[in-house]
Amino acid sequence: MKWIGPGYWGNRLQDWEIRDGQATCVVHGKNRTLYTLSHELGDQEDRFEVVVTMDWFGKGESAKPSAYAGFRIGAKGKMDDYRSAVVFGKGLDVGVRGDGTLFIGDSEGDQEVSSVSLNRPLRLKLEAEPNAGLYDFKLTALSEEDVLAVHQVGGIAPKVVSGGLALVAHFPDEPKQELENPSVAFSHWELKGGKVLQFDDREFGPICFAQYTLHDKVLKLNAQLAPVEDVSGHKIWLKVRKDGKWKTIQEGTVDPMGRVVPFRVENWEASEAVSYQVHLELPLLEEVKVFTYEGTIAKEPVGESQVKMAVFSCNADYGFPDGEVSDHASMHQPDLAVFLGDQFYEGTGGFGIQTSPIEKASLDYLRKWYMFGWSYSEIFRHIPSAFIPDDHDVYHGNVWGEGGKHAPSDEGWGYVAQDQGGYKMPPEWVNMVQRTQTGHLPDPYDPSPVKQGIGTYYTDWIYGGISFAILEDRKFKSAPQNVLPKEAKVKNGFIQNPDFDIKKHYAIEAELLGKRQLEFLENWTVHWPNSVQMKAVLSQTNFCTVATLPEGSIIDSIVPKLPIPAPGEYVMGDEPTSDMDSNGWPQKGRDEALKIIRKSFALHIAGDQHLASVVHYGVDDFGDAGFAFAGPALNNLFPRRWWPKLTGDHQPIPGKTKNTGDFHDGFGNKMTVHAVANPSQSGREPALIYDRATGYGVVTFDKAARTMEMECWPRYEDPNKNPNGQYEGWPIKINQDDNYARGVYGYLPLLKIEGQPDPVLKLVNEGTGETEYCLRIKGNSFRPKVFDDGKYTAVINEMESGTSKVLKGLTPTNDQEAVRVISFG
Repeated sequence: MKWIGPGYWGNRLQDWEIRDGQATCVVHGKNRTLYTLSHELGDQEDRFEVVVTMDWFGKGESAKPSAYAGFRIGAKGKMDDYRSAVVFGKGLDVGVRGDGTLFIGDSEGDQEVSSVSLNRPLRLKLEAEPNAGLYDFKLTALSEEDVLAVHQVGGIAPKVVSGGLALVAHFPDEPKQELENPSVAFSHWELKGGKVLQFDDREFGPICFAQYTLHDKVLKLNAQLAPVEDVSGHKIWLKVRKDGKWKTIQEGTVDPMGRVVPFRVENWEASEAVSYQVHLELPLLEEVKVFTYEGTIAKEPVGESQVKMAVFSCNADYGFPDGEVSDHASMHQPDLAVFLGDQFYEGTGGFGIQTSPIEKASLDYLRKWYMFGWSYSEIFRHIPSAFIPDDHDVYHGNVWGEGGKHAPSDEGWGYVAQDQGGYKMPPEWVNMVQRTQTGHLPDPYDPSPVKQGIGTYYTDWIYGGISFAILEDRKFKSAPQNVLPKEAKVKNGFIQNPDFDIKKHYAIEAELLGKRQLEFLENWTVHWPNSVQMKAVLSQTNFCTVATLPEGSIIDSIVPKLPIPAPGEYVMGDEPTSDMDSNGWPQKGRDEALKIIRKSFALHIAGDQHLASVVHYGVDDFGDAGFAFAGPALNNLFPRRWWPKLTGDHQPIPGKTKNTGDFHDGFGNKMTVHAVANPSQSGREPALIYDRATGYGVVTFDKAARTMEMECWPRYEDPNKNPNGQYEGWPIKINQDDNYARGVYGYLPLLKIEGQPDPVLKLVNEGTGETEYCLRIKGNSFRPKVFDDGKYTAVINEMESGTSKVLKGLTPTNDQEAVRVISFG
């Protein structure tokens, strides 16, 4: 089995397997560890004993004194949490070196009396006894019951011997052998003594977590498993609790690469909350072991006036396991959660990435994905959730998908490859990532694959009366290097030629969302099923670039090293950036998308930017499109900032900071900035987390009032204890009508609808044939606004009867008494 079991955590996942009943480190590499999750050494003064049998494989490095295997004692991580310890733990290493010498930390035994042969199985026993407030260690090597060598060290501080316990295999000198060259196998691991603590509730897997959506009476649930697919005869079911008993509703099949089990249940009734259980049976050598994972399919808040959504993105591992985020976000009692990209970064958990062979690369991905779930699964265990993978989720710094083509990764893994567009990883691996993160989303709008057979997932999700358009920002986007003139000298989406003016290349032929997604958006704007009251767009990044860099900067690699300002300090000398990883570029494609999105009065919600902001988009004029909320990063690798130069005539938004108001981004796009959560010295530790404006967002859709309220919370803030603890400038509440705040030419006659309230109105410009906008009106009367002279057709759809009424030839009028009555009687 390519996994040791639920009581263990291996670093890396792909480096530990069960072979012939032994926990085997299948590589020669640095700092490979296998932790027990269920046991650790406590702070109490007491004795303990650790014993294991080990087999060494091969020659070469096995004889080098730099290599060793044995125990890690008292491991501690960055955070005071056992999960941090088992991923990042540092402690006291004890064992035997490749030349056969026993060692305890920096102390090595005399080779003549403390050296053993590694050509046969070896039993290592570490005994620790308290002595006058310190500890004495005795390490013994045995063959069967015969003592081969002994090494002893005294005076070890108590703090060294509290924390996690692991087996360790450290082979630092031959990285080329890492792929398939087993180093050490362990068996018969025993822990004894009063200092050993046991925790039965810390197991992780084999059912790691689950996420689900409910849409149009279709429940889709993904159960994420550990690598147990090779256990012959395993079975997995989805069950629900009815009348106090678990009832099986579907049997599942494990995806062999992503280890995810997709369930799809039609005709789901969401009028009441229902408990679910993922039930797995594993036939092991001596018994059939049963594992379960339980959660709740929530009651859909169709009849509630408000629907609350938690917003997350950009999850580096600085704060792992991020317990405060899970705790604090759950206090808002959200109805749904969205994770809008960069669920992890390439460096998550250490060791970088492994890109081949593909099976090892899939396990490499899964370890990072498991860490994400280990942190946040309690947020989405009992409520539906949507996920959108972003560039780092597919091992890119930036990705311009170019319709799914292959990026020439044989030319290198950095800028050279990704700047040419496409995906560096193989298509089957990319599809695996999408299955694990998006397989539970409602069915794709158009499932036709793109180049290389890479699938699509852009879709419409209706939940609680809100319709969400879920977009794929990256998949169809043109690589700037391929469409801009060569003299631009593009590198990682930044123009390196200071004399090149990107603003002069507005009309360049470049894709942003692609024709397929634009068609989807056009259809989505006019598709208002009976339950839909309001709309929002979810995407990886926003449609402008809210960021500045020191004047003259030509790339953003300097961002992590920029000093964090003190509270109240305004950073001088910055100017807006032109980062083509954002959807501020291509400008024409950006404007096309916004002109469609605003037709449904939709709020835009995005991640990616590492800088929380609320902006009002402008296309032809400031504020003539919709609002956008880019949430803060959970853990911020790139603490971007917004410190624009302020001219004498600049007018900030009344009552807000001076970096708000009307601005042009680096591409010349119009945007009205309403709030920004800039990095700032917080006085909290670790500063790496808390000074970088980290946190999460909450968006509340009030269907009765037709308002949308955006909240932006620091991750450290307890919202119950400090309800006013949001970042400066939040909360921000807007009316639905603000999402199409284009300058009004005039108004049509007041429409009075007799019949069921809240019908859907579609307004069509008879001169152009285009839909001006479409929305569900509030109540029974509505005066349509128009943006130009001419004749208009109003199409009114009534919810109760499902019938439509069409009024043609409507023209703007100054007569406030003008009324048209539409009856559905």
